[in-house]
Amino acid sequence: MTAADSAYGPTPLSTPISAGIVASLVGFTSSFAVVLTGLRAVGATPAEAASGLSALCVTQALGMMWLARRYRQPITLAWSTPGAALLAGTGVVAGGWPAAVGAFVTVGILIVLTGLWPRLGALVSRIPVPLAQAMLAGVLLPLCSAPVAAFADSPALIAPVAVVWLVVLRFSTRWAVPAAFVAAAAVIAADLIGSGTSIATSDLVPGIDWTVPHWTWQATIGIAVPLYIVTMASQNIPGTTVMASFGFRIPWRASMTVTGTGTVLGAFAGGHTINLAAISAALSANPGAHPDPKRRWIAAFSVGCSYLVLALLATALATLVAAAPAGVVETVAGLALLGTLAASLFGALEHAADREATVLTFLVAASGLTFAGIGSAFWALVVGLVVRAILRRQSPIATAPEETG
Repeated sequence: MTAADSAYGPTPLSTPISAGIVASLVGFTSSFAVVLTGLRAVGATPAEAASGLSALCVTQALGMMWLARRYRQPITLAWSTPGAALLAGTGVVAGGWPAAVGAFVTVGILIVLTGLWPRLGALVSRIPVPLAQAMLAGVLLPLCSAPVAAFADSPALIAPVAVVWLVVLRFSTRWAVPAAFVAAAAVIAADLIGSGTSIATSDLVPGIDWTVPHWTWQATIGIAVPLYIVTMASQNIPGTTVMASFGFRIPWRASMTVTGTGTVLGAFAGGHTINLAAISAALSANPGAHPDPKRRWIAAFSVGCSYLVLALLATALATLVAAAPAGVVETVAGLALLGTLAASLFGALEHAADREATVLTFLVAASGLTFAGIGSAFWALVVGLVVRAILRRQSPIATAPEETG
């Protein structure tokens, strides 16, 4: 019996390992459809999107395994699900897929600089959280409403997915989206059998498609800047807060260096962004993973090992998604993002003083407009910041008569 066991009672090594496996399965199955949707939206072919999903699995796996082992903390990494949702709402920019890859590289460089240069992190933290949340909520709205439109078009295909999600949600929030994906897979399989469509074995074999990045100012402003802000505001900063709630202090510089470098390297294979996990971090950091906090790093290491295995399934899953009837995958993605949409709306409207600015930010982001080749996410943030600055500057003047009267 070890010293830890004597203090906390004997706990088998299988406990943190199983916790890590569960965390990886939940994280992967609940959001990989969003990732594929986002990558396809900015111009990736099915093969390039599959390559991007594999790259994300590998880079985050290696990153969290190194961080967990090096710092003996359950530091869990993830791909940016809100970032993937942002890509889905952005669409193809000038320069197409290579330009999007160039934007991903830029995001990775910015993340590294955030860890090395505190002033950049301070600048990002000055962006009002309600505006960032409103921008994200606006981007998510069309995706979350997709199941409604899909049900209207194909109720027989969408109803089983929605019903399974709702039933499982009643008993387990964690497993609701994975269960919905299983139902969607059954629907896709039934459709393929019914239509007599076959999938070539070669389309299931894992592979990497390398892309030479190309930089355009439209992609830099329309993809890189919003993606960086969303990743920092919705993933990295909340991730440190979640870990702190369990008594762990994230090594900020090392984490930003690892995730930023991983993002740069993964971008060449199509991955958009890796970052600190937020919600899923709790699965490895809570006492259920291991009573002894000093042993919970094993759970995060187990997550990384599991993602290396899941990377081998990325191509097969991408092929399945590409063969899906219209609306089925969009339904799974929309259901997966409902919780994020709810949290974003709450964060956007929590402060009454900024509600006009946040509502306008939300509306512009949800509009899907493209101006000067730049998507709505960037313009939503610009409009929100301008309106907020004007209203806050006018506020003292407007209240002066009441205060002096």
